[in-house]
Amino acid sequence: MSDEQKPRRISRRGIATRERIVEAANQLMFVRGVNATTLDDVREASQTSKSQFYHHFEDKNALVRAVVRFRGALVLEREHDRLERLRTYSGLVRWRNALVQANALQNGAYGCGLGNMAVELSDQDEPSRSMLSEAFAAWEKLISDGLQRMKDSGALRSEADPAGLATGLMAALQGGYLLANAAHDVKPMEIALDMALAQIKSYVVG
Repeated sequence: MSDEQKPRRISRRGIATRERIVEAANQLMFVRGVNATTLDDVREASQTSKSQFYHHFEDKNALVRAVVRFRGALVLEREHDRLERLRTYSGLVRWRNALVQANALQNGAYGCGLGNMAVELSDQDEPSRSMLSEAFAAWEKLISDGLQRMKDSGALRSEADPAGLATGLMAALQGGYLLANAAHDVKPMEIALDMALAQIKSYVVG
């Protein structure tokens, strides 16, 4: 392998700098949006110079993709913790409540971190769109797997379609985030989720 082909080794200090840039960009892009966040904003927030920034990221697109990966990992880690043991309808209600309560802290503002990025980036950057699609698919599968466990245990009737119900619930969640953001009120999110949960409850045994 030639020197040009060898992967560049990054020092611990370099890794820390890169992480600081990504975390700062993630916070700014969540509040302001991707397009309204400039590289100057990120450099200022992360206290990094131009040379430090460009050592780690070729351009803004490269930074945005790193933020998509970072944010996707955070969301999936959170949702895995909440959904990995889902086996009951009451567990599904607790999951709903946790999401609504978290969003209520901002009065519904800012919406879903992944959903907002999808709105901004899906028609702008194909690699980002693909990563976001994969993250949503993984999130939806966590829900579907929980519903399948409910079905396997007899908590849901045999005609229930876990995959289809999970898609409907995810659509209600993302639509609820969007409407809550526009209204700065979580009530639309609550209504959307409760309607989707009512559909699932119609398959609950007993």
